[in-house]
Amino acid sequence: MWKVPGTFAFAGRLCCFPKDPLEDIDTWGESVDKVLSSKAGQIAFVEFLKSEYSEENILFWLACEEYKNIKNSPEMISSANRIYTEFVQTDAPRQINIDCTTRENITKNISQPTLTSFDSAQKLIYSLMARDCYPRFLKSDVYQGLLMRKEPS
Repeated sequence: MWKVPGTFAFAGRLCCFPKDPLEDIDTWGESVDKVLSSKAGQIAFVEFLKSEYSEENILFWLACEEYKNIKNSPEMISSANRIYTEFVQTDAPRQINIDCTTRENITKNISQPTLTSFDSAQKLIYSLMARDCYPRFLKSDVYQGLLMRKEPS
């Protein structure tokens, strides 16, 4: 199972971060990249997407980012199969919304994965999040609530 590490403060729950998790929240409104480059942003985005029943998008994107950093073949094969089973194959528990051609290409090549095996699917999911999910995130109670909680500098 893919998770974003850490905990976050929502609805009064406690938070455990080495620095103020909302330190960079002012930049999150600039682009989806700013949200994705921040651990706290990732967690907030996951919470928002959970509320929309579409957290598979960010979880897949994060799994792909982690996958690209793998250094050895056995780990790459294992991780590729996990990503494929969890997100890509037809009827996967967290099946992502990608076109048939992309899904078929990944399926055809999953037996010999490379670090770029999921790039085309990751780009599609990124585009979907940037175009569709991110604008709704900016208007969401999750993001707006965090903005209000941030103490003035």
